Amino acid sequence: MRRTFIFFFIVINIVMLFSVKAQQGIQSKANSDIPDYVLKGEVTTENYQTYVEVPFEVPMDVKRLTIELSYSGKEQRTTIDLGLEDPKNFRGWSGGARNKITLSREEATPGYLPGELPSGTWKLLLGVPNIRKGIVSKYEASIYLEKEPAITAFFDKPINSQEGWYRGDLHMHTGNSDGKCLSQSGQKIPCPVYRTVEAAAERGLDFIAVTEHNATSHANALRELQPAFDKMLLVAGREVTTFYGHANAYGPTEFIDFKMSDSTSVQAKKWMDQVNNKGGIVSINHAGVPAGEACMGCGWQIEELPKGTVSAVEVINGGIMRETGSAESPFQGWKQWYKMLNAGEYVTAIGGSDNHTAEAKKGIVGAIGYPTTVVFMKELSVKGMIDGIRSGRVFIDIEGHNDRYIAIFCTNGNEEAKMGEKLSINSKDKMQLTVSVDGAQGGSIECIVDGTLQPKMTQLIKKNKEIAKIDWQYVAGSKWIHVNVRDENGKLILVSNPIYFVKK
Repeated sequence: MRRTFIFFFIVINIVMLFSVKAQQGIQSKANSDIPDYVLKGEVTTENYQTYVEVPFEVPMDVKRLTIELSYSGKEQRTTIDLGLEDPKNFRGWSGGARNKITLSREEATPGYLPGELPSGTWKLLLGVPNIRKGIVSKYEASIYLEKEPAITAFFDKPINSQEGWYRGDLHMHTGNSDGKCLSQSGQKIPCPVYRTVEAAAERGLDFIAVTEHNATSHANALRELQPAFDKMLLVAGREVTTFYGHANAYGPTEFIDFKMSDSTSVQAKKWMDQVNNKGGIVSINHAGVPAGEACMGCGWQIEELPKGTVSAVEVINGGIMRETGSAESPFQGWKQWYKMLNAGEYVTAIGGSDNHTAEAKKGIVGAIGYPTTVVFMKELSVKGMIDGIRSGRVFIDIEGHNDRYIAIFCTNGNEEAKMGEKLSINSKDKMQLTVSVDGAQGGSIECIVDGTLQPKMTQLIKKNKEIAKIDWQYVAGSKWIHVNVRDENGKLILVSNPIYFVKK
């Protein structure tokens, strides 16, 4: 009995000494806002110009680590600096510049190293450069551990909390894959991420997704740049590049296993599920490009994916426009999009510049923002963008003019549906389609039902801000309708997403 008591007493004292006045408690984690640990302690004059090591445990398979530090005594000029060590290595130091840091395998807060998060004992390294005599400063560090991180955002709050239409580019490359630009001496070099971000900001875009071929390295640069570009949302996308087609993934930043050995949907679904299960979305890229040496693996060859696996199709690709001179080339994604819509899938049409040269001037086909995808978002955030694309309330502004706009809604008696929504209908119902268009005076509105142009429904656009009302008789079996807008020369400039029909 006495031995047990002594052993217990020794263990307790070792734990207290090891904690250096810190209290570490595992919290019940009902949601991501509740920390896994809260480390509490205090520093006094005895800690002046010393370093306090505060240990905490990281279990196996953690993929993202976030730490928030707060402390009292600032009004008395107490300062506590922050650094971090993993079980083997120094991971970073931010001093008094930050109170929140994040690390994952792919990216980390500036001042810290991304990489694997090994299990074992980690240490907060708290430096105390100043504390006045007689002052006791209490600190609290909240530790968040994620084994299955969902979508990655580089800002703690929305870039803009207002709902509305936001304009962006969903497909571009930097030097982390095959993006090029010129050095000071005029040499073509792998283009740094900041050049792409600066160019997008100059174009007045609200969001961009940088989508490297299979790489994840760009996420670290985007986390560093986001605070400096606090009016534009930066999203770390991925162009999952396989031998059987390319697709953009938006949301998660961790590695996606792209190594397919055949074109079966079984293999494709494995990595697509990885994206979808984490709250992200998948969009098929440049589906109409022929597979072969000219563009190895570019054409879409994967069939029979379960409905809902793919959320969007890149209908208009800027690179293909540059090569073919057309937004309506068979090499674009129109055929794939219509095929999926006619199969009963609710997939959103998007566009992307597929830019590989950040220096390309505004107005040049395939430059950043040419085409622009315009998304109605509840807020300008990564989640807002993903939810907006998934909702289908999206249109493509092919030339990237900030003054162009299109929206459609359809009525059937008391029933009404906006772009991306479903309208209940009977086989003999009369419909009215309302099309709001801006920036297309002298052009025309075209209506496409189930992939077929309806010439009798075409209307001229007489003024800049036009609201056209088109009456038509529903044809039994029709599944969807969307609208194209052409300019006065017949050139396609705007593409809406569909309204879907379902039986009452």
